Amino acid sequence: MMTSDAARSFTERHRLRWWEPIPWILAIAYFFAYPNHLGFGTELLIVILFALSLDLVLGYAGIVTLGHAAFFGVGAYTVGMMAKHGLWNEPISSLVVAAIMGALCGLASGLVLLRTTGLTLLMLTLCTMLLLEEAANLGHHWTGGFDGLDSVPIPPLFGVFAFSPLYPTTQYVYVLCVLFLSFVFLRTLVYSPFGQSLTGIRENTLRMHAVGAPVRERLVIAYTISAAIAAIAGGLWAQANAYVNLSTLSLDRAATVLIILVLGGYGRLYGAFVGAVAYMVLSHYLAKIYPTAWQLGLGLMLMIIALFARNGILGIVDSLLNRLRSRRTVSS
Repeated sequence: MMTSDAARSFTERHRLRWWEPIPWILAIAYFFAYPNHLGFGTELLIVILFALSLDLVLGYAGIVTLGHAAFFGVGAYTVGMMAKHGLWNEPISSLVVAAIMGALCGLASGLVLLRTTGLTLLMLTLCTMLLLEEAANLGHHWTGGFDGLDSVPIPPLFGVFAFSPLYPTTQYVYVLCVLFLSFVFLRTLVYSPFGQSLTGIRENTLRMHAVGAPVRERLVIAYTISAAIAAIAGGLWAQANAYVNLSTLSLDRAATVLIILVLGGYGRLYGAFVGAVAYMVLSHYLAKIYPTAWQLGLGLMLMIIALFARNGILGIVDSLLNRLRSRRTVSS
């Protein structure tokens, strides 16, 4: 049983702070304010969910990976192949199957890959993703190969709300609900004793071994949960776009979500929100202004963040707030 101090600390960690509802209020406001841009909004929400899945292993458990798109692609292809080949296409249950497949892949690969660390782990995660990408390319009969799966039939949600590529109202609300439920689960997890043990492993693995914590088992569990959530994001992407292709398993997707976390701030959950919005909005407008070299602006911004911000945009905000507090303390 927990002592009174431990129970009080546990309650404090779970306490909702005043600013936490703001992203959800903004997401709801976006639905009404920009009804003609819900396709972009849906893509943004999926990217946030994908970034949250990576934040669990990278930001909290300290598992450095460059192949997290493997699980995104597993979820996307699971939903796409079941629907395209007439096996099953009901949206919610398809997501559940995608999550299970992602978790199984995460568990199987985690048991092997997490025996290593550092650069070896980084390269093995990348190789795992590339092997899955090549397998999808070669399995033309099921995956569509290089061309992918187009016109994936997605039935109306609950038999009523149709998925329309021209008016993605259903997609936006559906993805927002899944994102909210996934976020509540992740927030509860990272502020639980299990989540705190992951932070301890990230900060000092040897000390966690010394106190008798089952380090490898907890890393594998976190990796499996993260893979399941990434697969849900991939399944949502397939349902929202009604197609699947090799881009879901590409290095570009894996690198992009890593950049988003670095940009927003990893190990904080809400860094995924800030980083995804900053990256996608900035890339959208830079592509309009300078279509041939829009990555240059993103690269410069990332260099500035890496050189002068301790932990992304949220790190800058924290530094500014700390300076304001210190000035108020000195003045008082």
